[in-house]
Amino acid sequence: MKIQTQTLVGLASAALMIVGVGMGHGQAPPPAAPAAAKPAAMVNGEPVGQQEVAAVVELVLKQRFRTQAPSDAQKKEVVAEIVNMLTDDVLLRQFLVRTGVQVVPAEVEKQMGELKASLAASKPPRTMEDFTKETGQSEAQVRVSITNMLRWGEYVKAHLTEADVQKYYTENKDFFDQVAVRASHILIRVSPTASESERQAAVQKLTVLRADIVAGKVDFAAAAKTCSQCPSATNGGDVGFFPRKMMVEENFAKTAFAMKPGEISNVVQTDAGLHIIKVTDRKPGQDSKYEAIKDDVRDF
Repeated sequence: MKIQTQTLVGLASAALMIVGVGMGHGQAPPPAAPAAAKPAAMVNGEPVGQQEVAAVVELVLKQRFRTQAPSDAQKKEVVAEIVNMLTDDVLLRQFLVRTGVQVVPAEVEKQMGELKASLAASKPPRTMEDFTKETGQSEAQVRVSITNMLRWGEYVKAHLTEADVQKYYTENKDFFDQVAVRASHILIRVSPTASESERQAAVQKLTVLRADIVAGKVDFAAAAKTCSQCPSATNGGDVGFFPRKMMVEENFAKTAFAMKPGEISNVVQTDAGLHIIKVTDRKPGQDSKYEAIKDDVRDF
């Protein structure tokens, strides 16, 4: 298996682990919530349950706020994010049902085997039982997740042209070359429901702070420790190395990968809020060749 394929498998496993709880539609549901509890959302008449949302929120909060407890506002933001994610999941599954796409059970078992092998090869080694405990789901739900991903893959194969694949490769070559960027950031959390005046106040604060940093009046890491509302503040805003896709929000990654080490961005908006970003390092990766990995690109 090519290095690029290993990267894609690793990222897919990480994504499955993060959102797996919400991917179990089609199997026996979790214990029913009290009758009075309203669904978190309705998607074409199908409910997204409060318990399902709460289970994923708990996982995300544990991963995102390891060094400090989240505020009530941060919890509300995560809940909104998870409701949107689970709504998308239901929409995708409903779409796949309408298309009638089927997959061979043996292919599901093959993917299960690859996941188990990937877990066993991780450090420290983990079992499927470990994985299901971490993600709060059953092995049957993992199979449903894999089945849905395979069904989506089959649909895409039938509708994706060679030109589409090559265009995607060209636009995302940094990802397929395994280029990695290291960055620090200063975050001011702005709720999606915040007023325009609140948002502009945060933009102004970060704009002034950026000007002071660029002028040498303030050190970026020191400013992050005192001003950033991200757990990374304790590390001077450092979020470590990340690839072009999947590990950080698209606007954040797109901005960081367009910069050189030492440069500081203007204000960038993501679902988490408003940021200024400083790129501190860049790993060039390994030059890939489209013809050698085009099947992997298509799969991704």
